[in-house]
Amino acid sequence: MSNPQDGGRPVSVNVELPADLEAVYANFVMITHSPSEVVLDFARILPNIPKAKVYARVLMTPMNAKLLLRALGDNLQKFEEQFGEIKTPAEGFGPERPIGFKK
Repeated sequence: MSNPQDGGRPVSVNVELPADLEAVYANFVMITHSPSEVVLDFARILPNIPKAKVYARVLMTPMNAKLLLRALGDNLQKFEEQFGEIKTPAEGFGPERPIGFKK
């Protein structure tokens, strides 16, 4: 991570992961925004069940959302370099499988 107030030099951050932190699986996300924040509601949908349950909500500033987009893109590029291209429904699964993340 870089600090724009320090000329863009890398900054070291100690991140604490609590022992009781639970991982949440999501296969669906709803993204909404206002002028001051971006809201990501991570949910899980299951076959033959017509509703999704939200398991986590993340709020961030638009700038942090854009930085997340950049970091996620960089990490997915590295993943694909190591493991090969990730196929998405628009590239081969077809419309019969509409489950997934949406804007």
